[in-house]
Amino acid sequence: MNTQPHLSHSSHPAVLLLEDGNVFYGKAFGKIGTSTGEICFNTGMTGYQEVFTDPSYTGQIIIMNNVHVGNYGTFNKDVESGSVKIHGLIGRNLEDRFSRYVADKSLQQYLEEQSIVAIEDIDTRALVTHVRTKGAMNCIISSEILEIWRLKELLKDVPSMAGLELASKVSTPEAYTLGDAHAPVKVAVMDFGTKQNILQCMVDRGAYLKVFPAQTPAAEVKAFGANGYFISNGPGDPSSMDYAVATVRELLQEKKPLFGICLGHQLLALANNIPTFKMHHGHRGLNHPVKNIITGLCEITTQNHGFGVDPEAVRNAPNVEVTHVNLNDESIEGIRLKDRPAFSVQYHPESTPGPHDSRYLFDDFIQLIRKHQN
Repeated sequence: MNTQPHLSHSSHPAVLLLEDGNVFYGKAFGKIGTSTGEICFNTGMTGYQEVFTDPSYTGQIIIMNNVHVGNYGTFNKDVESGSVKIHGLIGRNLEDRFSRYVADKSLQQYLEEQSIVAIEDIDTRALVTHVRTKGAMNCIISSEILEIWRLKELLKDVPSMAGLELASKVSTPEAYTLGDAHAPVKVAVMDFGTKQNILQCMVDRGAYLKVFPAQTPAAEVKAFGANGYFISNGPGDPSSMDYAVATVRELLQEKKPLFGICLGHQLLALANNIPTFKMHHGHRGLNHPVKNIITGLCEITTQNHGFGVDPEAVRNAPNVEVTHVNLNDESIEGIRLKDRPAFSVQYHPESTPGPHDSRYLFDDFIQLIRKHQN
């Protein structure tokens, strides 16, 4: 066990440039290089490896709010996909030394192997305050180019997250199955960037899954003969995914149980003519309070999204009922359809990382399927 105090692995300089012209200077961590993306922040104190491997973070450079990141190393089982999906990392103290005896690698080794550029020694409190005030924007971090004028030129070419379709780029290239093939419950999963633990939560409840690539035609999905459909989380702007909205609409015609999480929640809304919008700075962390309107109970949730569903349109939709609301800003966190067994939530009930308050939603989904079967 290593209990030495934090010490930067190098004194190599690095720079962070925001789209609005603000510049932050720090030290290099991870791969020496240059990376661009939309800046966002996560309020969680643990679970950084699960965060880094969440496909929903594709295209984003993340600020980790916790002062120390990397202090328990990395472990090959603490992942949500096959690789790191963030485009870059910003921290106050990014730790090269770690204390967890089962860890495989240090954070420095892990980021280098995954070719992730990072910057530390940044006043993350001031930076997060700035992002919360000014809103989401693109940024560039570099430990190889320090001239601000050159970084500004590179930053001009970075596309906005609004209108960006990314789900098909992180989806599985081929369909695959999970669970017991003889299980009585079969679920077809539309993979728009699903997290591994979402799938495991359904397998643990006795479901047999077939996971389909994002652009699989609905007819091919239906041919699996599933008892229910799952619409996954994922990155990018849902309003740019006409192909996915069409698929969800066609699956809804089956009137079988359907469950959506995060991007899946937004696609279910779009399939019912409820528009989505780009949030000011999004919700990302392990500590967001949500109220279940149906039960009256509150839960602490894990969240990661930069888009939301239009609250006025939801409440005016004749066939849609709001089931969950965010207690911080009253944004819509859950809906269900009145005319068929379909529901969704904006947050992440698989909760890796995070509290397990919301895992009952997987129980609800499986029970809904069994009820529909009977």
